[in-house]
Amino acid sequence: MGNGFAGNNTGAARNGANAETNLNENVVGIINKISGPIVGCRNVKHARMLEHVWVGPERLMGEIIKLEGETATIQVYENTEGLKPGAEVYGTGQLLAVELGPGLVGQIFDGVERPLEIIRERHGSFIARGANVPPLNPDRKWGVSVLVKAGDELAGGAIVATIQETSTIEHRIMLPPDVSGRVVFAASDGEYSIDDVIVRLDGGYEVRCRTRWPVRRRRPYARRLGPHVPLVTGQRVIDTFFPIAKGGVAAIPGGFGTGKTSMQHQLAKWSDADLIVYVGCGERGNEMTEVLSDFPELVDPRTGKSLMERTILIANTSNMPVAAREASIYTGITIAEYFRDMGYHVAMMADSTSRWAEALREISGRLEEMPAEEGFPPYLASRLAEFYERGGLVQTLSGRQGSVSIVGAVSPPGGDFSEPVTQHTKRFVRCFWALDKELANARHYPAINWLESYSEYIDELVEWWQEGTEDTKGTGGAGAKDPRWRERRDRAMEILQEEDRLQQIARLVGSDALPDDQRLILRVADMLKEGFLQQNALDDVDSFCPAEKQAKMLDIILHFYERASVLLKDGVPLIKVTGFRTIPEIMRMKSTVENDRLEKLDELRKRIDEEFDRVESEYR
Repeated sequence: MGNGFAGNNTGAARNGANAETNLNENVVGIINKISGPIVGCRNVKHARMLEHVWVGPERLMGEIIKLEGETATIQVYENTEGLKPGAEVYGTGQLLAVELGPGLVGQIFDGVERPLEIIRERHGSFIARGANVPPLNPDRKWGVSVLVKAGDELAGGAIVATIQETSTIEHRIMLPPDVSGRVVFAASDGEYSIDDVIVRLDGGYEVRCRTRWPVRRRRPYARRLGPHVPLVTGQRVIDTFFPIAKGGVAAIPGGFGTGKTSMQHQLAKWSDADLIVYVGCGERGNEMTEVLSDFPELVDPRTGKSLMERTILIANTSNMPVAAREASIYTGITIAEYFRDMGYHVAMMADSTSRWAEALREISGRLEEMPAEEGFPPYLASRLAEFYERGGLVQTLSGRQGSVSIVGAVSPPGGDFSEPVTQHTKRFVRCFWALDKELANARHYPAINWLESYSEYIDELVEWWQEGTEDTKGTGGAGAKDPRWRERRDRAMEILQEEDRLQQIARLVGSDALPDDQRLILRVADMLKEGFLQQNALDDVDSFCPAEKQAKMLDIILHFYERASVLLKDGVPLIKVTGFRTIPEIMRMKSTVENDRLEKLDELRKRIDEEFDRVESEYR
């Protein structure tokens, strides 16, 4: 039997973060240098790299990031104001880790997993230094259903018990990946706290509802699987034109005001992920205030209950300690992997990775490291790669399928996509949703530029569109079948690309000077842009568009183009086509046709054919 990760079975894990400050009172060093969040330490003994330490008399949370002889460099995740040289640093013997267990869902944490609501109740509106509040409530009792019995042989990752954490999330208590053995004690079903022993293995390992995992170490899985099912978002420009698969990774780059945060809000609300982990990393306080105030009020469209019943928020605003901003991304992805290992499909929103990279740059500068492009550390690319590689669709150690889909916002200064963070991000993501300032200024939302964006998941998702899948989420996103999805998508992209070329000519000679077939392309491209790609997040109908409706809408627009092209070849003037009474209906069908009344789209298609038939009969 393995020993498990250090900390899983310790007094700190049982008694929470406050107990951990007293767990190991041995002094591992003395402070001799302070530079913002970076603290130098001398006379270092019995410490290791990336060890979680407590700094100074207020027990500020820190992590050893450099060891050299008997000196160490510590990254402190709290404000170091008032800290003095000569203060002592206390070791814990553990790596920086997050607590994992029931009570995570619906909570709001800071970048190092401190519960903000509880801190506000105890310390007021501002986080007090050294406010080490346990992330999980050790006193709360949970209804536990134990799934194993004495004599069972268990392997790492096995699910030993379940807890109904919210109405939508069943929390599954798992054996640590490196622990195995035979069950010698299994508790009966009942009410237990997160520190009560529910299973004991031969060799003495005790399983509780709470465990710990190092944030910088990815959780293991049995096998990585290829992406083949889309993460249905209900946003037409994404699902139809630039889809992301479950377990996929995507970037949303855009300048100020282009709608990155609003886009991630829409994905968090409407995507068919089982769980949302939203990380606000270094964003402005007013944006995070909107998230923190709006999300608890939002209704989950799948269940009719609060969206927070399947959401975990991690808030680390720009005025919080910069080192904690760097840690927030790892906190979020570790929690996401934990629920993935239970067999859930998790979507993680990181807003924004640019602020995270800026934190790396500031810390690197204080460490006096040699800078690379635009002052960023030379390891920026490897850090981004490590983060995005933790996404994926996997077979878990318990034999289930789970996934972590990562959507990272990028905030290039001035909207310049050639800056290092955007360029390095493009190397590691397979989906790129480029936000356009001109589209945003024209109030075209989502402001995703269809000429600069791309998705490399299209080939893997063709089979899903052709065969469809069972709708188990109640969103209308699954069950859709469109064997011609790839063909229609490519044809629409050709029209949009041709329209862009024709617009350059039209600016010189005017659109009236173009032949009718080219003017038709301009008209149909407008239908695609305004009637399909543009989507109103505030409209009750248009905010979410199921995949089946997307397929029918795109079919109607392309069908109009095909029939109009035939008429023009037969000599019918364009004015006869552009005067159809059904054209305004096409432009408004996104909001006038309810998502559960898609037969109205079939009726609209019939009326379009009737108008074309009438014109054809006139010109025979």
